[in-house]
Amino acid sequence: MVTQAYAQEAAPPADDHGTPAAGATDATHVEDGVHADPTADTHATTEAHGDAGHSDVFPPFDPATFPSQLLWLAITFGALYLLMSKLALPRIGGILENRKTLIDADLAAADADRQKTDAAIAAYEKALAEAKAKAQGIANESREAIKADLAAKRSAAEADLSAKVTAAEASIAKTKAEALTHVDEIAAETAQAVVGQLVGDVPADSVRAAVAKVKG
Repeated sequence: MVTQAYAQEAAPPADDHGTPAAGATDATHVEDGVHADPTADTHATTEAHGDAGHSDVFPPFDPATFPSQLLWLAITFGALYLLMSKLALPRIGGILENRKTLIDADLAAADADRQKTDAAIAAYEKALAEAKAKAQGIANESREAIKADLAAKRSAAEADLSAKVTAAEASIAKTKAEALTHVDEIAAETAQAVVGQLVGDVPADSVRAAVAKVKG
């Protein structure tokens, strides 16, 4: 066949041990009707090396990777420490210091306001106590003044009433005395009128003498 002849001509000579070359083997396979995979040897070599370096341990827990892990841990920790100490921590410290300053200022202002409030309350209570004392004093003074005024008015009224009673008694006594001084004359006139109607006219002297005699 032409194919077999071409393969024999193109095949390289065998090695010294009598092993046929790879080309001859491939030609043989072609001749037999089987198409060979040109990447078969490459896959086989890769699988062989992969199986040799493969491990069932999780890579972070593999003791073989501990040195590299420790190295990268030290590098990462150092970088993080430098970053925190140079950038983050100073900014956080400044923020905390500013906040502390603001809080202290607010506390001082609140304490000052509290002191002012306490002073205002004390002044108000003092003024209220003084106002109450003053009002009580004014009430006492007013009460005493009213009492004194009422006593004075009562004394004046009593004096006026006593004067009026005295005057009335004096007037009554005077009227009584005057009336008593005219009793004899009235009695004599009355007796003279009665006797005159009974027996006729009688002398006035006789009537007065008779009245005096009866009175005496």
